[in-house]
Amino acid sequence: MRMIGGTWLNAGPTQAVMAMLEGGGKQAYFVGGCVRNALLDAPVSDVDICTDARPDQITKLAQAAGMRAIPTGIDHGTVTVVVDDIAHEITTFRKDVKTDGRRAEVVFANSMKEDAHRRDFTMNALYADRSGKLFDPLGSGLSDLSARRVRFIDDATARIREDYLRILRFFRFNAWYGDTDAGFDTDALAAIGENLDGLSRLSRERVGAEMLKLLNAPDPAPAIAAMERTGVLAQILPGARAQALAPLVHLEAGRAANPIRRLAALGGEEVGERLRLSRKAARQLQRLRHLINTPATIEEIAYRNGADTAVDTALLRAALLETPLPDKLSERAQQAARQVFPVKAANLAGRAEGPSLGRMLREMEAAWIASNFTLTREELLHRAG
Repeated sequence: MRMIGGTWLNAGPTQAVMAMLEGGGKQAYFVGGCVRNALLDAPVSDVDICTDARPDQITKLAQAAGMRAIPTGIDHGTVTVVVDDIAHEITTFRKDVKTDGRRAEVVFANSMKEDAHRRDFTMNALYADRSGKLFDPLGSGLSDLSARRVRFIDDATARIREDYLRILRFFRFNAWYGDTDAGFDTDALAAIGENLDGLSRLSRERVGAEMLKLLNAPDPAPAIAAMERTGVLAQILPGARAQALAPLVHLEAGRAANPIRRLAALGGEEVGERLRLSRKAARQLQRLRHLINTPATIEEIAYRNGADTAVDTALLRAALLETPLPDKLSERAQQAARQVFPVKAANLAGRAEGPSLGRMLREMEAAWIASNFTLTREELLHRAG
């Protein structure tokens, strides 16, 4: 008998939710990401539970137990039950009966096996009871997870046409959980290639959120390269290229992943708009793409834009332009970012005013930066005459 464990499973609030459902005569199983990640010894952040209880029954049982029940996805059978600030997403067993590639009409089911067949990947169709006892109703989830093999359940084309976002999820799951050295599932790639037009039906917000999750993986380069080969990358980001991403990931060794930096390496047209990036993220992306090809030094970039932007620019230049990565990059960027220009407008009283004053200050600041911040106020004022 295969078992899973973890502090998340044994947490008092979570066990109380499972006991609430079972005490009402209902089935209750952990499912999906929490089970998958527990088997991979990866962090578990979301606790998903499935049950044969209908949404109204879940709500009544929760309220009777003094728990807060929120109808977060009532049309699809989902109620979120919160206990001690821990959210548990509880969904009734269901099966899809009609889909349009974005939304599905569902009917409730009564068994784990029915529920498993409507999920996306075999590794996500794994279940566990409150004791941690594992269930693999499809008979292939465990073996696929063990092999780090991302595979659609049953027919890949059918699963994709139920929700075209699963195309992007396939590549994201490969980046996070797959053995990309072993290659990608050929049936999945063939089905994806035949359904590229379906990506146009997805909202830009959904595509953007999925891409950022993918690019946040430790090494998304193989998955992005596979997206390029199948035509997916061109479909969602026209003009984007995967070529520089692998060198960038190599250069990033020891640094935290940054999806926006990696997006800058891909290039492409109207990326911020196509992925509905936040204003902050879109501005940073535009800034990086501009700085890559400017003559500005790392010190100047750090002084004007911050150390992180300077480091990102240096990494991107090395990956895209094959320029050497500067020595002591982080140290230099952080030191430059702390510099404060020593001359104020008041120091130039009587020497210039209006536009002339602004121009003089800019010229003095440029000279100060070029000196690697070594010129003193007195030296700068003397040079200005």
